[in-house]
Amino acid sequence: VGDSLAVYPTNDPELVDEIIRTLGATGDEQVPRQKGEPTTLREALLRDYSVKQPTPKFLKAIAQRASAAPTLGYLLAPDRKQDLETYLWGMEVIDFLVEHPSVRFTPSEFVGLLTKLQPRLYSVASSLRAYPDQVHFIVDVVIYESNGRLRKGVCSSFLAERADDVPVPVFPSVAKHFHLPEDPNTPIIMVGPGTGVAPFRAYLQERQVAGAKGKNWLFFGAQHESCDFAYGDEFTAYLKQGLLARLDCAWSRDQAQKVYVQHKMTENAAEIWKWIDAEGAHFFVCGDARRMAKDVDGTLRKIVQEQGGKTVEQANEYVEKLKSDKRYKRDVY
Repeated sequence: VGDSLAVYPTNDPELVDEIIRTLGATGDEQVPRQKGEPTTLREALLRDYSVKQPTPKFLKAIAQRASAAPTLGYLLAPDRKQDLETYLWGMEVIDFLVEHPSVRFTPSEFVGLLTKLQPRLYSVASSLRAYPDQVHFIVDVVIYESNGRLRKGVCSSFLAERADDVPVPVFPSVAKHFHLPEDPNTPIIMVGPGTGVAPFRAYLQERQVAGAKGKNWLFFGAQHESCDFAYGDEFTAYLKQGLLARLDCAWSRDQAQKVYVQHKMTENAAEIWKWIDAEGAHFFVCGDARRMAKDVDGTLRKIVQEQGGKTVEQANEYVEKLKSDKRYKRDVY
């Protein structure tokens, strides 16, 4: 448990067909692949190339060929990186092709401006000891509207809309530093809002099957309890059974004031400190790296400082020691 599964998706066929039409192509043209023999444009766009995220090469080609794209050329300057990111938010390859119909690429030129379609990693949400013939994971389907166009996540929409009808290529991705403690009596604290809870479901299943005696504490967070509590019935049952000693949930949109997992940590600062310092608990975090993991890390350091009566420097040294002792483990993305 603690490992991930890499899924190789295919691109949305409707989006691929629109790109082919916008290029003025038929889809039957032969184009080079990232690996292997040439194939048709349609097959290459479906399986080989990333057709959503504009690459620097693609943007530069648009800026050079489109007289109506002076803004883009300006934003491609090295010192405008942040402005370019803001401009590109919600923009995809198809948007530029539609917006600049005078720009023409041959099929081979076009695929040469794209990058390889990459697999997506999903944390495994099940224990092989509990489900020897299955692998579970949580998929948060990405779908939103931007600039008058419906946008879909490449892999999440593939799994939600098409995976029942086609083979799904996968391979395991082993996590070297995100496994349960070797001693089954060791307490663990798990912070996993949203899809970040996936590996902790596997942890709990593993400990239940193994009869591990170590205490388990889960912090979960999402927007709404009524519709976002992934595996909520299971975790509630684990709490009643005693497999979970503690279950603390943060619902950010169920009240006027937003509440996140770090706020729940602060509310339980003394108990967290007791588990970590006196009882030797391991501390796990999984999920969003950009905000959540940083906020949780800052909160943990503050708890160590205030509950442990330490200076900022001493608290930081303590947390870094937790890391080096492999008692503070993160799987963030």
